[in-house]
Amino acid sequence: MVSLAMLAIMAGCAVFLYLKGTLAQGIVMIFNAMIAGFVAFGFFEIASTYLIKYSPGIAPWAPMASFLLLLILVFAVLQAVEMQINKEKIDLGPTPEQIGRPVSGLVLGYVATGYLLIAAAMAPLPSQYPYPRFGDRNPSPSSPKKPLLSPDGFITGLFGTVSKGSLSPIREPKSFAMLHAGYVDQLYLNRHKGKEVQLMTGSPAIDVPRKAGVWNAPESLRDAEGKPLSAPAGTNLMLVRVTLKRNAFKNSSKFTLSQWCLVCGLKGGAGHPLAGKGQAAYPAGYIGSGGRFERKSLDEVTDLSKVQGDPITMDLGFHVPTNLVPVLLEFKRDNVVQVSAPASPEDAPQPVPFGAPPATPEATPGSEPAEAQAAPPANAEPGAQQPAPPGTKSPKDSNKGKNRNKQGKGLSPVGQSLVGPQVPEN
Repeated sequence: MVSLAMLAIMAGCAVFLYLKGTLAQGIVMIFNAMIAGFVAFGFFEIASTYLIKYSPGIAPWAPMASFLLLLILVFAVLQAVEMQINKEKIDLGPTPEQIGRPVSGLVLGYVATGYLLIAAAMAPLPSQYPYPRFGDRNPSPSSPKKPLLSPDGFITGLFGTVSKGSLSPIREPKSFAMLHAGYVDQLYLNRHKGKEVQLMTGSPAIDVPRKAGVWNAPESLRDAEGKPLSAPAGTNLMLVRVTLKRNAFKNSSKFTLSQWCLVCGLKGGAGHPLAGKGQAAYPAGYIGSGGRFERKSLDEVTDLSKVQGDPITMDLGFHVPTNLVPVLLEFKRDNVVQVSAPASPEDAPQPVPFGAPPATPEATPGSEPAEAQAAPPANAEPGAQQPAPPGTKSPKDSNKGKNRNKQGKGLSPVGQSLVGPQVPEN
């Protein structure tokens, strides 16, 4: 259905330019559309933040509305400028015009379709709209379904390329291809089970340790059945410790693992860690009862709505390619934090069960083993509230004062990373 709509839009643009336009006008409209798209990608999240402040009720629709508004406004301004500069039609001759007009119309329609598909994916619609990119059960990020010619992938890839090159900030290089690695997939996976989970948190919802927050899974780690763990060829199972903030339970109490994304960069790469191109990895599971790794499907809904008290700590497991290193952890649509460098085996903390607070607010060498911490009973549901060890302070209470600003903070919106404050380092 989407492919038919795309062909109809492309045909309409081709017919319009063939009958009413010129080849020069078609080329200018293509460039204007691309420039308008670059502006929309670069600023729609900042614009949506202001829109949400004035009208919180439209928060789920704000990204799409801001993206389309910027796209249309910039395109209209550029077209008006072009009309003022070139008031007379430029005719390149019968043969170039007859061939070039419909071809430029097809290209313009292709670009316009890509923008429309991306805007629709930003909307809080069921995940099968505008087209079913993943299956309803256990979506696989490695095998997405794509429409004819994949216009949405082309558009995001094009902006990712220019954002890590000529349009990259000079002082603090940040790339859309890193901050939004696999952006189209993220949009669809974030909306998976959209009727049951929220798409945004509305406020910073996650914290990560400043040190030793990422490490390779130990060889002694076993799955829920007590069997040794295996990873796909060319990957390592890496654990990432993250804390869901207590004040964010209201809007992030229900989530799927498909709403978590670990963005990885090239290991040993020169330059700024947020420059270049990233690759997205999604959780394979987390540390569960008894300190064992529980494999979970990406569509499984975790409910923390009944949790009260301390923040929830999770050790998420990701299969990371051996030539890559974790850089960013993203949660839902509006949270991203920069993770610490992978810890050595000697400095790696002990895994903790889902929901059991670690012995200290940060994962540090020599931290208390998981068995000595409060672990949920074998029949406990994931995320169920567990009593904290006597005298244990929550991460929020233990980091007040001057150290508070040193923690990794969930940023909202992600787009500020392109033109605003730097993503916090850990």
